[in-house]
Amino acid sequence: MILETIEVGGCRSYVLGCPKTNIAAVVDPEISAVERYRGVAAKHGLAIRYAVDTHTHADHFSATREIGKALNAQVVMSHLSAAPFVDLRLDDGDMLIVGDLRIHAIATPGHTADSTCLVVQDHVFTGDTLLIGGTGRTDLPTGDPDKLHESLFTKLLKLDPATQIHPAHEYKGRIGSTIGEEIRSNPRLQKTARADFVEMMRALNIQAPTHLTEALRVNMSGKKSVAQLLAEASASTPFMSMTELSARLAARQNDLIVLDVRERDQFDAGHLPGAMLLPRGQLELRVNDAFPDPTVRIVAVCEFGKISTFAAATLRSLGYMRAAALDGGMKSWREAGLAVEK
Repeated sequence: MILETIEVGGCRSYVLGCPKTNIAAVVDPEISAVERYRGVAAKHGLAIRYAVDTHTHADHFSATREIGKALNAQVVMSHLSAAPFVDLRLDDGDMLIVGDLRIHAIATPGHTADSTCLVVQDHVFTGDTLLIGGTGRTDLPTGDPDKLHESLFTKLLKLDPATQIHPAHEYKGRIGSTIGEEIRSNPRLQKTARADFVEMMRALNIQAPTHLTEALRVNMSGKKSVAQLLAEASASTPFMSMTELSARLAARQNDLIVLDVRERDQFDAGHLPGAMLLPRGQLELRVNDAFPDPTVRIVAVCEFGKISTFAAATLRSLGYMRAAALDGGMKSWREAGLAVEK
C-alpha cells in the first residue's frame, strides 16, 4: 500500500493507494493542500477515486468537494453526515474497494454523530475519535461522551494492538502510534469505566476552534468560506499599487476615479485626495447613477484591502471592465505617510 501523510498546521490528511491498480483515496483533505494531493498522486502515478472525510470537521475546511469536482472523485462520508454533496454514504461495516485495498468503515460516534474510522490492512484512520495521547472532544455540536466511550472501548480499541493509528490531528509532531500503545499510555483511555470517562470528558475546558462556526457551516453545506470568496474575487480583478496610485494623484491625472467603499464616518475621518464615497453595501443599488459611463477607470479603496477587492470584482461582473482594487487599504496608505484629506 502507498501511504503518504500531508500536514497542514496541526491537521493531518492521507493519500493511500494501490500500487498495482494505481487507484487511490485521500482521507480528511484540507482545502489549502489540494495541489499537494495532486502532486502526491502524480508522483506515484495514482488516480484519486475517493475523497473521504471521517467526520464533519469544525476546525478546518474540507477539500472533499473540490477534489471531487476537479478529479471526478466520489465524495465519501458517513450516512449520518448532513452534507448534501456527499456521493457515497457509508454505514457501519461498509467497505470501499480501492484497487486491491479494502477499506472497512467503523461507525464511531462521539466526537461527532457522523464520526467514522477506516481500517485498511494493519492501519486505522481515526479522524478525531482517537488521537495520539488523547481523544476527540465531545463538547461541539453532535458530540456525546457516552457514545465516544462506547465507540472507543467496544469497537476501536478491540482492533489488533499492533494496528497503526493515523489521526486527523497531531499538534506535537509525533510520528505515529498503535492501538496497543494508546491503550497503555493514553491518559484518557485509563478511564475505562463509562461514568468516569464521561465525567472526565465533561470536565474538559478546551478552547473552541478558531473557525468553528464557519468551518461547520462550510463543511456541512458545501458552500464557500470567506477566504474562498476573497480568493475568487482577487483572481478576477487587477490591482494598483499604492506607489502607482499616489503618483497618479500627485500628477492630478483625471483619467480614473478613486472609489472609497467604506462607511461615511471612516471616509470623513480621512480619505484619499479627491476620492468618491460609495459604501460597499450600496454599490449595486447606486452604481448606474454613480457611473453612467461603463468605460470609466475605477480604483476601489477600503480600510484593509479586502472589501475593496470584493467591490472591484463586483464592478467587473457588472460590466465596468476597467475597475481595479488598491493593493492594500487606507491603514497601509496612512502608515506609508501618503497624502490624506478630510
